[in-house]
Amino acid sequence: MTGNGGNALGIYVSIPFCRSKCTYCNFASGVYPTADHERYVERVIEDLAGARTWAAGVGVELPRRVDTVYLGGGTPTLLAPELLARPFAAMRAKFDVDADAEITMECAPGQLADAMLAAMAAAGVNRVSLGVQSFIDSEAHASGRLHSRATVEADLERLRAAGITNLNVDLIAGLAGQTFASWEESLEALIGAGVPHASVYMLEVDEDSRLGREVLKGGSRYHAGLVPCDDTIAQMYERAIERLAKNGLRQYEISNFARPGFESRHNLRYWLRRPYLGVGLDASSMLLNSPTLAAKTETRQGWGALRRSGTGDVLRATTTDELKEFLVGPQTIATAWLPPERQHEEAWFLGLRMNAGVDVAALRREFGRETIEPAIEAVGRLVNDGLLIFDGERVRLTARGRLISNDVFQEFLEPQGITAGD
Repeated sequence: MTGNGGNALGIYVSIPFCRSKCTYCNFASGVYPTADHERYVERVIEDLAGARTWAAGVGVELPRRVDTVYLGGGTPTLLAPELLARPFAAMRAKFDVDADAEITMECAPGQLADAMLAAMAAAGVNRVSLGVQSFIDSEAHASGRLHSRATVEADLERLRAAGITNLNVDLIAGLAGQTFASWEESLEALIGAGVPHASVYMLEVDEDSRLGREVLKGGSRYHAGLVPCDDTIAQMYERAIERLAKNGLRQYEISNFARPGFESRHNLRYWLRRPYLGVGLDASSMLLNSPTLAAKTETRQGWGALRRSGTGDVLRATTTDELKEFLVGPQTIATAWLPPERQHEEAWFLGLRMNAGVDVAALRREFGRETIEPAIEAVGRLVNDGLLIFDGERVRLTARGRLISNDVFQEFLEPQGITAGD
């Protein structure tokens, strides 16, 4: 069992519907018929209703108390307001959601109708993440976003007027056509917006997005030829860290910045290895073994077949990323039962994402001195390379280490281990 306890649960609900597919997006989301919305919500409700039976059948603990909820995608605001209310009602019927739970919803600027805003407030949403990506209209439009800077600023004011003041704005460094000057302008607009949280991502170039595939093959579609080089993107990211820190937004994780007390409680759950349940398309769960429940064997109850793999006490599971398959009926795929050595690897590469770093004494207590010794040797090598700092108690990434964090994380994985990801 992880060293972070299992007394409360986080719930992630995937809503994969988009009005348009962004060129850089590598998520399981897309432009689907509105006719699918109601059936999709029904399926989410079915999975919420069946979650406890499924958990008992596979032998994992599913805390009843919920202290964070996150609706992402996709664009959850594309649902009809009456459809949005239904998953929240189902959730509260099966779980005890804290009165002060952090309830986050992702929104796309310009796609937040008054009726939806009212439905969000009624459902208890108290935190919103706006997918802005750029305050420069030409950059946003080139990447498939449909909003303007004026739209973003208007939506922020509307959200505040509705009583939702815990606001995050996403930016991406490396969009096609982006320059140092335009990046500076986006940072200035972000700071001027006065939000208490910001997320800054460096553009991922991989085969999972249309833009990434085009860049990799040297093509020109989606303005691929205008994507800045890696060194420029890294400098933009470093500039964001500097500007945001000077304006009260402290970096607390590789991509996340917040004023004191406004760190994302739900996302911290992932990095701290605390349990969460994911429902909807391509949603992941991390749950802990419960010795009082049934043995971990194959079952066809609740969410469907779950195949045992490994011999650990932490379950990582994910749902299908095919919408048609998801709409047909229950399906959950077990990605791994993580044995202690895999949990130890996760503790390093998830913990190092945070500026607070990894508490070596805590890992020694959780996994034992013998298990962590090879990792401490790797720390020594990476300190010599200028990628980590070790003060005798905590291990942290250096500024340079954050720029190549996946390479650092790989040093803590056995060849047969899981991939660190970003």
